[in-house]
Amino acid sequence: MDAPSDLAHDETRADALVTVRAHPAAQPPPRTRAAEILIMDKSLSMAGRGKLDEAKRAMCAAVDTLRDGTLLGIVAGNHQADVVYPATGGLATVDAAARQEAKSRIAGQLAEGGTAIGQWLACADRLFTAVTAPGTVRHAVLYTDGKDEHETPEQLDGVLRACTDRFVCDARGLGEDWNYAELLRITQALHGSAEAVVTVSDLTEDFTRIMRQAQRIVVARVYLGLRLNHRFRLGFVRQTRPVEAELTARPHQDGTLHVPLGAWPPETRQYQVSLRFDPETLTVDEDLRAARLTLYAEQPDGTRAPCSEPRAMVVRRRSTPGFGIPPSADLTRVENEYELGMAMRACADAQQRGDFARADRELHLALGLAEDLRDTVRLRLLRSVALTGPDGRPRVRRDASRGEMQRLGLRSTRTTVPPLDAADLPPAEGTAPRGCPRCGATTAARGARFCEECGGLFDEAATGGTSVDAS
Repeated sequence: MDAPSDLAHDETRADALVTVRAHPAAQPPPRTRAAEILIMDKSLSMAGRGKLDEAKRAMCAAVDTLRDGTLLGIVAGNHQADVVYPATGGLATVDAAARQEAKSRIAGQLAEGGTAIGQWLACADRLFTAVTAPGTVRHAVLYTDGKDEHETPEQLDGVLRACTDRFVCDARGLGEDWNYAELLRITQALHGSAEAVVTVSDLTEDFTRIMRQAQRIVVARVYLGLRLNHRFRLGFVRQTRPVEAELTARPHQDGTLHVPLGAWPPETRQYQVSLRFDPETLTVDEDLRAARLTLYAEQPDGTRAPCSEPRAMVVRRRSTPGFGIPPSADLTRVENEYELGMAMRACADAQQRGDFARADRELHLALGLAEDLRDTVRLRLLRSVALTGPDGRPRVRRDASRGEMQRLGLRSTRTTVPPLDAADLPPAEGTAPRGCPRCGATTAARGARFCEECGGLFDEAATGGTSVDAS
C-alpha cells in the first residue's frame, strides 16, 4: 500500500493506493463452478447488413467454448427480454446435447423491436438466482448495436444498483450506432470489460476470447474491507488499474465497509482510497491510524473471510501551518491518468455533437497528458483520430467515424499499457530501461514503481501461491 503519511496542517484529504494481486496456484486448484448467461441483441436494427447472422455465429462459438458442467442460460433482448434457452427456465448444465439445443435456439431468433438493456440485465439476474451454490462464478456477456432507447437512464441505473455484486458482465458495442457511455455505466457497475467491435465479423473471435478469460476466474467474489477511525469518512474508492471504475462501499458487519471488487482471474489490480476529515480533529505530529484495510473472499459456505493480512493507513498532521507536503509521485500519476481519461471522453462527446472547437481543445490536452505519462496505447489511439491543423496544433479529423470516437470513449478508462515503444517515445536522457521481474515488460520512465503491463512493483520479485493479497 502506498499511503503518504505526512499531511499538511490544513489538509482535509488523505489518499492511499492499494495494489491487490491474485496469485496463480502452485498446484491446480479445484475447478471453480461457473454459471454463464449470454445476452443477444435481437432488436430490429440488427436485421441489416448481416449483423444478426454474424452475432448468432459468435453466440454459437461462445457456447462451443464452454466447459462441460457449466450452467448456461441465453437471453434474447429487444424492448423486453426473453429466455430462449433453456425452455424450462433456470439454467441448464452444459454437455453435448445442451450445446446443440442452445445453438438451435440461437439460430431461430429474428430481429424485431427496440432496445431496453436494463430489462436484459434484470432477466439475467433472475436466472442467476437459481444458482445457490456459494463460490459459483456468475458471468454474463452482452452485445448491442444500438442505444438504450426504450427505457430511461434512471430505469437502467436502478437495475444496475440491484445487480451490483450479484454477477459480472462484459459488454460489447457492435458496429457504430451504440453509446459508449451506456456500456461504461454497465461494466463499471458490474465489474466487466467494455469494447468496441466495429467490424461485425470480429465478434466471434471476441466472444470466444471472453469465454476463455471467464474460465480463468478462480475467486468468485472479493471485497476490500475498510474500518475507519471515527474522525475519518470515506470520500471514494476508485479502481485505477487495469481499468478505471468508480466503486461503491456498503456497510457490513462490525462497522466495516465492504467494497465489492468483482470476480478475479490471476492478475493485479490497483485501487485509490480517498478519506475526508476535519483537520482540527487531528492532533499534530502524532501517528494516527486513519483506516484498516483487509481483503475478504467469499467462502464455500457463503460467508466472507479475510484473505490478506490487515494493512494500516497511518497519517500524521504537521504542526506548522503553510508547510507544504510534496505529493506522492504515484498518486500524482493516478490523478493525471484520470484526467487523461476525462479529456478523451470529453473529446469524443464534443466531436459527436459537432462541437469541433471543444473536441480539438480536449484532444490537445489528452495528447499532452498521454505523452507526459508515456501511455503509448492511449497515445496511439488519440493520434489515430488526429491531424495537424493549419496553425500547427493537433485537431480531430473531421472525417473520423462514429465507431472510432466510440472506441476512444470506451478505451479512455484503460490504464494498463504495454512496454514503451522507443520509436514513439525515446527514453529520457540518462535513463536505462528496467525490466519487470513479474512479466518481463520494460520501461524507461524515471521514478516509475509500477509495471505498466501487469501493475506489479518493479522492485518486487515474482511470487507463486494461491492467495489474494494487498500491498
